[in-house]
Amino acid sequence: MTHGKNKTIRFVTPLIAVAMFAGTSMVASAQTAQNSAPAATNMSMNPEQEQAFRDGQEALKMDTAAKRKIDATASHLYVHPPVKKEKREAYRETFQKGYEQAKQGS
Repeated sequence: MTHGKNKTIRFVTPLIAVAMFAGTSMVASAQTAQNSAPAATNMSMNPEQEQAFRDGQEALKMDTAAKRKIDATASHLYVHPPVKKEKREAYRETFQKGYEQAKQGS
């Protein structure tokens, strides 16, 4: 009987550890995603604006990792926005907001 019990414990213990770790990772991912999204109460954005905001946040991360100048207006996507000509200024404005919010949060 003791042999069967040890076998079960050897099998179940790692599973419990994995389940606990996975649950913690999922909660952390959800919190990160929530924190990186624009504050819905302050801004109501269309999908293009949301993308520009996220692009700004990601640009700060990339600029920091590459040890580039921390300046939204110097970022590649600010200088060369991936939108049509008539939407560039709106993209840049929202991109800069995302960049600045990420800078304040880091």
